[in-house]
Amino acid sequence: MDDAALAIVGAGPAGLATALFLARAAPTLADRVVVLEKARHPREKICAGAIGARADRLLASIDVRLEVPSVLVRGLAVAAAGRELSVRDDRGAPIGRVVRREEHDAALADAARARGVRLIEDAQVTAVEIGARGVTLTTSRGELRALAVVGADGVGSIVRRAMGLGRGRLVARAAEVDTLPVASDGPRDVLRFDLEDRTLAGYGWDFPTIVGGRALVCRGLYEIPVDGIEGGGERVDLGERLARRLARLGIEPAGARIKRFAERGLDPAEATATPRALLVGEAAGIDPVLGEGIAQAIEYGAAAGPYLARCLADGRFDFEGWRAAIARTRLGFDLAARARALPFVYGRTRPAIERWVVSSEHLAVAGMRWFAGDRVPRRRLAGAAVALARAAIAERWGG
Repeated sequence: MDDAALAIVGAGPAGLATALFLARAAPTLADRVVVLEKARHPREKICAGAIGARADRLLASIDVRLEVPSVLVRGLAVAAAGRELSVRDDRGAPIGRVVRREEHDAALADAARARGVRLIEDAQVTAVEIGARGVTLTTSRGELRALAVVGADGVGSIVRRAMGLGRGRLVARAAEVDTLPVASDGPRDVLRFDLEDRTLAGYGWDFPTIVGGRALVCRGLYEIPVDGIEGGGERVDLGERLARRLARLGIEPAGARIKRFAERGLDPAEATATPRALLVGEAAGIDPVLGEGIAQAIEYGAAAGPYLARCLADGRFDFEGWRAAIARTRLGFDLAARARALPFVYGRTRPAIERWVVSSEHLAVAGMRWFAGDRVPRRRLAGAAVALARAAIAERWGG
């Protein structure tokens, strides 16, 4: 392989978005960036596929528009504590969409190629050596040397290991399956969340999807360890529990292809950059509360691309400014807030949180606006705060 200025390991949303935003910030550097992908697009990627509209807007800001089969989303429903709240954005505009990752990522890869980014597929990275003067990557297609490396290679990141970082404290598990719709699913433009099972440190989901032109529903369970949090849930067999959930919905679980995967939530205390190596997307960490990752991966790329363009222009690869750079972004604020919220959502205060999420339309609308990347009206924030106080009082005094 030819040498490169920058090697990006992983051609998912985080790696490809990083390359695309770097190419927009510094077009002359596009052909000096190499993205390595262990498979070949379109490749299967297990994921529920929900993307907040903010991600598509970010890509549109650099003239990238991904036309793939999608289910437009205009509302959400939450079930908890024996109650359910279903709300649509009062503007009626889509707040996001649900896609299939193999189609979405392949379209993103095509966009990167069109911008002059070198994408090398079927290139499994087997070793990464980070030195004082550069990085050497051993791949199934030969050796590559670069000035720096970006780890966009997910929860099992080989770049992360080469940086001397551990697996991380907030590694979640998930299981999902695609099924035909059932009557209880309701409208197909609504994302449904199920918090009814308090023995699960997580939640269930039912997202409308399109598979091979068929209108199906992606159903799953998400569980994150909450070690050290009083009241946290125990590890469970998600596949078996998901099969029981299917049965309760009237869906025959026998023969269903239940797919399992892991996700890494961001722990603000963990490093995401060392000299000549930087992490984005799930390699660094995404939302630990709900496991939202696609939009956040693209937000990582939108921040990392211009940052890396400056580093390449200046010839500085200590990456000491990366933590501060990401902290100044909407993504940095979002991830820090969700990490702080984790022990409250699934810990001892979970009953009060559940009361809150199923009683406050203001909270639901605020959440949808944030998911879409829109400004959240102050009256919605104020209303959500009042509802939280009421939920806490009711839980405390048994109201």
